[in-house]
Amino acid sequence: MTSLPYTPPAHTGLDILFQDDHLLIVNKPTGLLAVPGRGEDKQDCLSTRVQTEFPDALIVHRLDMATSGLLIFARGMAMQRTLSGLFERREIEKQYVALVAGKLAQIAGEIDLPLGADWEHRPRQRVDFERGKPAQTHFQVLSYNEPHDTSRVALTPITGRTHQLRVHLLAIGHPILGDSLYGGREAQRSHLHATALYFNHPQTGEVLNLQCAPSF
Repeated sequence: MTSLPYTPPAHTGLDILFQDDHLLIVNKPTGLLAVPGRGEDKQDCLSTRVQTEFPDALIVHRLDMATSGLLIFARGMAMQRTLSGLFERREIEKQYVALVAGKLAQIAGEIDLPLGADWEHRPRQRVDFERGKPAQTHFQVLSYNEPHDTSRVALTPITGRTHQLRVHLLAIGHPILGDSLYGGREAQRSHLHATALYFNHPQTGEVLNLQCAPSF
């Protein structure tokens, strides 16, 4: 599969939703890598932009380039280990919003389909009942636009597999608008956004409930 040239969005300043001496929560724009990619042309990314202003900032988790929304950065290696542990124990809840093709048959439910690499069509992933790893996604339909035949859906990943939300939605027949890798209806951008993070601050104990509405 031939990759398109990487043209990151212009850097107009960081959109920081939370900041203290221990961590940062930043809204990543669509079209920007979370971490540097391979090649000199893929060094501009959110982590590099954040580290220009906060040299001790270390990324804890990632979003696909086309996905926008909330990302957590740790201030220092000790906090990075602590936050990574929260993710491993599923003590950080993430929620996404997607705009998908069609009308879902159920208002809410869970997609439980194992996922693995589609080696013949990398970097795609696929449902793989033989060698795939368990993957679960909870969904809830927020609204349906009949003239455009699209649904706005809230998604809560229970597991964190590569491209999980994108493949799960494709598998039930409702690909994300603008997701060219998985056959989504053509649009100016991928309509997938990390809209909420909920967890207890590991240092202060404060309950953090960060919300960031999508632009679509």
